[in-house]
Amino acid sequence: MKLEKSKLASGKTVQISGSKSISNRLLILESLFKNIQIGNLSNSQDTQLLKKALSENTETVDIHHAGTAMRFLTSYYSISEGKTTILTGSKRMKERPIKNLVNALKDLGVDIEYLENEGFPPLKITGRKITQKQVNVPANISSQFITSLLLIAGKLENGLEIHLVGEVTSRSYIEMTLDILTRFGIRNSFEGNTIKVEPFDSNSESSTVHYEVESDWSSASYFYSICALGRETIHLKSFYKESTQGDSAIAKIYEEFFGIKTIFTEDEHKITLQPVPDFIFPEKIVLDMNNCPDIAQTLCVTAAALKIPFDISGLGTLRVKETDRLQALYNELKKLGTETDITDLTIKSVSFGEPEEHISIGTYQDHRMAMSFAPYCLIKELNIEEEDVVEKSYPMFWKDLNDIMVRG
Repeated sequence: MKLEKSKLASGKTVQISGSKSISNRLLILESLFKNIQIGNLSNSQDTQLLKKALSENTETVDIHHAGTAMRFLTSYYSISEGKTTILTGSKRMKERPIKNLVNALKDLGVDIEYLENEGFPPLKITGRKITQKQVNVPANISSQFITSLLLIAGKLENGLEIHLVGEVTSRSYIEMTLDILTRFGIRNSFEGNTIKVEPFDSNSESSTVHYEVESDWSSASYFYSICALGRETIHLKSFYKESTQGDSAIAKIYEEFFGIKTIFTEDEHKITLQPVPDFIFPEKIVLDMNNCPDIAQTLCVTAAALKIPFDISGLGTLRVKETDRLQALYNELKKLGTETDITDLTIKSVSFGEPEEHISIGTYQDHRMAMSFAPYCLIKELNIEEEDVVEKSYPMFWKDLNDIMVRG
């Protein structure tokens, strides 16, 4: 997709779909406990694939690129007593490790086999009743592995006690899951490195709970970047001041480093992104994004566009996402004239030069690569390859982007 150099129109409003992270958690709980009504469900491809998988009664389930669905369904099918399921996905999905989750489920007594390569999908899962209560899990793995276990925990006869070994990664996503469980009457605690979830009281199952999904803060991050570069006001709906989404950290980060103030209008569930006049940009951005790694790409592109040196840490999970996001950033930031150094956990800028004359951004089948680089059209014309990848999390992105831009 060719994006012409543009200006940001002032005062435009964007309605972003419900959070993919919250929606996917709710779909699993809805299927397990039946006492949930969901409003503002995400329209992302990932969420629709998960919804489809849960509604079908087939032996083979193909979730394509949907990593969240792969992880959540691995635990979900593990407690489907008497049912055998083959869980598979795309070529890239078969390269994404799932061994830590499978090991935890095996320790709980689940029967799971690898059908191709050890430690990777596809999986053959034979569901059974789980009575084992305690399990040890590495704390520095994807929070989705831990959430996958937490979502089935209330359905287990004896509940579940997870002992996290080491330093916890993406703690905010775990806390989001526990907050949702609490909303539906599933008692839990998170003290130190131990999470306890009690069995769900089936007597309360008749009481239906309605959950209106907050809009997606990860998707909002691209508009913070647009606002930082375009220096005009943007309104976003429907967002809450007391959000459980870890990526709501974008508000504080962009106010501190880019002078974008977030104003909450709580009765309308609306936020206004307002540039601070005459903001003095920092000499360098030093930030640990361990709790919000999904917005690291957005921040790096914003900093590169403004030529602000950055040193970002806490990014260990980015190597095993839809693509190796650190390597992808290293490759594509070069096209903007930004040289970086990367490790398994960090990315930092080395120098800023002139962008390529004709910029074409590779997306590596990663939705966040496409959307995080798109705001650069406020600096220079560019092309985004494989633009359809945004359907994974934000199908309306290109329309919404076009609606707030003034071309030429």
